[in-house]
Amino acid sequence: MNHVKHKGHEEHAVLVVNPGMAQFESALNDIRALERLAARDSPVQRLDPRAMVIVTAAFLITVVSFPKYEIAGLVPLVLYPAILVAVGNLPLRVLVRYLLLAAPFAVLVGLFNPLLDRAITARLGALAVSGGWLSFLSILARFLLTVSAALLLLAATGYSALCSALGRLGMPRLLTTQFLLLYRFIFIVADEAQRMVRAYVLRSRRAGGMPLRVWSSLTGNLLLRAYDRGLRVHTAMLSRGFDGFMRSRHTPHWSWLDSGFVLACAGFFLLARFGHPAELLGRWVLQVLR
Repeated sequence: MNHVKHKGHEEHAVLVVNPGMAQFESALNDIRALERLAARDSPVQRLDPRAMVIVTAAFLITVVSFPKYEIAGLVPLVLYPAILVAVGNLPLRVLVRYLLLAAPFAVLVGLFNPLLDRAITARLGALAVSGGWLSFLSILARFLLTVSAALLLLAATGYSALCSALGRLGMPRLLTTQFLLLYRFIFIVADEAQRMVRAYVLRSRRAGGMPLRVWSSLTGNLLLRAYDRGLRVHTAMLSRGFDGFMRSRHTPHWSWLDSGFVLACAGFFLLARFGHPAELLGRWVLQVLR
């Protein structure tokens, strides 16, 4: 009978853990999903990571270089992430989920623009549009483009290959090593936190969530465990010959395809920035309709 009660209590505890831990595990799975996407075999994943870094940097510079009221000029740049998604066979679900998670920050950045900038800068028929609304929509468009490009960079290269590419492009070794170790240690600390929360709930007779004093105690213990785990990881790395430089087993080589990709993207970005293709297309459509 005691065994049955213990089993029932354990099942109840698991049910308590699942709602809170499910979101946490889902976030970690989304991060791991980008690494799994980078392991796929497609024309995008076969590119040299340095080429992807250079093109992504050029794309971000192009997006932020537009005037603050510009919206139509940003529309042609949607082709870049769209083509990468299509050619790389990347699922939109993971990318859209990341965009939705970060969208509130973009909304907060430009939320008060319509109230602060009320000067009329455009008219759509009888509708007058203020500069605040144009700048707000421009912020949202830039957010979608820049965050999509960053996510596609991770999905095409992976975090380890990205850090390696940054180091080969001249970033200080100390920074690339710290970025890579920080990324890998996130999952170690997350696993420790999951085990601690699960152990507490399975041993607790409380129904519902944990009180604040328990969270503070668990946080302190987690810091101590993370410090101890970091020492053990560092000792293990030194015993395997770590000298401050994270080496990769696979070193990609720059090919003519990478050069063609960089040149083609650079030409498209210059055309989108200075050629005004959206305006030319709009004039052509109006002439056809007339």
